[in-house]
Amino acid sequence: MIRKIIHIDEEKCNGCGACAEACHEGAIEMVDGKAKLMRDDYCDGLGDCLPACPVDAISFVEREAAEYDEEAVKKNKLKKSGKLPCGCPGTNAKSLMHETAEGESSVKAASRLNQWPVQIKLVNEHAGYFDGAHLLIAADCCAYAYGNFHNDFIKNKITVIGCPKLDMVDYTEKLSAIISNNDIKSVTVARMEVPCCGGIENAAKAAIQASGKFIPWQIVTISTDGRILD
Repeated sequence: MIRKIIHIDEEKCNGCGACAEACHEGAIEMVDGKAKLMRDDYCDGLGDCLPACPVDAISFVEREAAEYDEEAVKKNKLKKSGKLPCGCPGTNAKSLMHETAEGESSVKAASRLNQWPVQIKLVNEHAGYFDGAHLLIAADCCAYAYGNFHNDFIKNKITVIGCPKLDMVDYTEKLSAIISNNDIKSVTVARMEVPCCGGIENAAKAAIQASGKFIPWQIVTISTDGRILD
């Protein structure tokens, strides 16, 4: 189809990258130090890039070009951002680097898990191990993010885990049954810093409140790079 689309004069282009930054659709990229229109179907023809160019290297032309494809632009943005289509900040892709302490022991750590199963959906709220227990309610990812999770969190506790985002269930009812039907001595909630983990925290708080019991409790938030934030 014939339509209005941008044209970049590479001879004028000074390689500043301002146009690529201004292009919300990701149609412009820097190639060998010059701005280049990478895909016609990413260009909406509105020209947000024009006023950004300090050397007037960009202009409008009318020519044969693929139709603007909004869906393709959205998929490209998601791919570059590292997010899944749901848009949750917790799905942001990132690489983590950890320093290894000099002389760090390679001895295998013993498991501190005291019962099975551990999934909130699978445990029996009347199981004997809950009576007199110090209860740990943990988001699935915590044990992977925090290196010493077994010793610092699981040791001497009964552990139940879940992921409110992937399980797509409200744990409040099950946790309420566990707390109401047993002599729980304390509750520790371990969650990740990502927003979706708020579901497991809120369910635990609601369960304690619904039980009508006075139980010592604490919330511990773990960062995606393995630090305790509070």
